[in-house]
Amino acid sequence: MLLAGIMVGCFELFAREGITSVAELKGKSIGVGAVGSLSQELLTLITAQVGLDSRKDVQWVTDPKVKPIELFVQGKIDAFLGFPPEPQDLRARHIGHVILNTAVDRPWSQYFCCMLAGNREFVATHPVATKRVVRATLKATDLCAGEPARAAQWLADRGLTPGYDYALQTLSENGYKWREYDAEDTIRFYALRQRDAGFIKSTPQKIIADGTDWRFLDELKRELKA
Repeated sequence: MLLAGIMVGCFELFAREGITSVAELKGKSIGVGAVGSLSQELLTLITAQVGLDSRKDVQWVTDPKVKPIELFVQGKIDAFLGFPPEPQDLRARHIGHVILNTAVDRPWSQYFCCMLAGNREFVATHPVATKRVVRATLKATDLCAGEPARAAQWLADRGLTPGYDYALQTLSENGYKWREYDAEDTIRFYALRQRDAGFIKSTPQKIIADGTDWRFLDELKRELKA
């Protein structure tokens, strides 16, 4: 049961020199962790947005022994989808360049990339506890947005990030816009993209009706005013 939107723009599409747009990935190799992985599904939606058919227009490369970022660094693939701290690491090493940044490039920048979900039975049975979890998560996003240095140091001190600098960059660049963005509109957008790609058969309306509960979010928007 989807409960709230959390953040915007946590993944970036990197390509080798000479490739300047998503459309130019036609005929190129793209690395993903595994067939059917989240990265491959997201890239299928991204390439479809510019008219490419990922089943025939791109070459998927998977290697269970080597991460896509390592293949990219070695020059064995043309592109891959990076999640923090991978984009920060590549920028620091001046390897490749970004052809799609979901934090700033439309239409992806207009929707949440990460959302909070709960077990359906738990949400129905324990609404008070559910609201506490949602509140704690949203307050944490406010801390990350308002005090990124403090949040990054907290992560580094506990060994939850490979480096303070990368964590600070990630927290400073990504948008935590749970108050401003429409969580339901995000579901509608991605459901339509997935339906067009053949990943799902349900309509956005059915998914929203059966799989979302915004009452906690609506209450907390009133209670946790900026």
